Amino acid sequence: MATTIARLADATRRPTRTEAEAAVETLLRYIGEDPHREGLRETPARVVRAYDEMFSGYGQNAEQILSRTFEEVAGYDDIVLVRDIEFSSHCEHHMVPVIGRAHIAYLPNGHVVGLSKIGRLVDVFARRLRTQEAMTQEIADAMAGALDARGVAVLIEAEHLCMSMRGVHKKGAMTITTAYRGVFGDDASERMRFHALLGRP
Repeated sequence: MATTIARLADATRRPTRTEAEAAVETLLRYIGEDPHREGLRETPARVVRAYDEMFSGYGQNAEQILSRTFEEVAGYDDIVLVRDIEFSSHCEHHMVPVIGRAHIAYLPNGHVVGLSKIGRLVDVFARRLRTQEAMTQEIADAMAGALDARGVAVLIEAEHLCMSMRGVHKKGAMTITTAYRGVFGDDASERMRFHALLGRP
């Protein structure tokens, strides 16, 4: 029993930076490279530093980012849409890049959030290992929960390099996912307004 608990604890322990760099060196050897040749000597350290940035979403909190709102909006209560939010992510199946854009709209309920916070919210979930489907739902749930919005609509379109640079090799294929909460989920005319603002039928 104690051995099983020790194994579980070791499996969930976050490796040190040194251990992470050693893992990268192992992968370099696995593909047939010499990690000690001049061009690769610093690669393990560079990869780990890049991972710190590309997967920084694990250290960020969506509710905290959306916690500050503004009530002085002159009574504005119509759609707020931030479109074409560029992001890069990594799919959880192959850890290969996903490049895309997010379009996020909400119907305020007496207060609004700073527009830059919506872009930061996208990065919270994009900079984690996720499927596009899960990322879309998580953004919608975070917006709806933190803002108590009357409605939230999220549309994400992205190219998955696991489809274009490996596997079926379908370069340029785009995946589109949507999530609707509140009024956007209940009222087809509101969904149509959202898509019309994006220039989509």
